[in-house]
Amino acid sequence: MSTTTTYDVTGMTCGHCAAAVTQEVSQIEGVEDVKVDVESGKVVVTSAAPLAHDDVVAAVDEAGYALKRPGELPVV
Repeated sequence: MSTTTTYDVTGMTCGHCAAAVTQEVSQIEGVEDVKVDVESGKVVVTSAAPLAHDDVVAAVDEAGYALKRPGELPVV
C-alpha cells in the first residue's frame, strides 16, 4: 500500500524550481511519484512506505529550497 505525504516547500517560483525538487525527491528510495504545485508551495509525494523526514529535508535542500517548518508563515 502506498503512502501519500504533502510537504510545504519555500522558495519555489517557477517550473525550473518544480523540476529541481521533483528530480531530487524522486531519487529517495521508495518514491513512486512527486507532484509539485509551485504557486502553493505544496509537494505531494507518493511512496511505497513512509519516508524518513531527514531524507526529504536533504533532497529539498539539495534542490536549493527548504521545507517550511510547521507553524511558519508563508513567505510573501
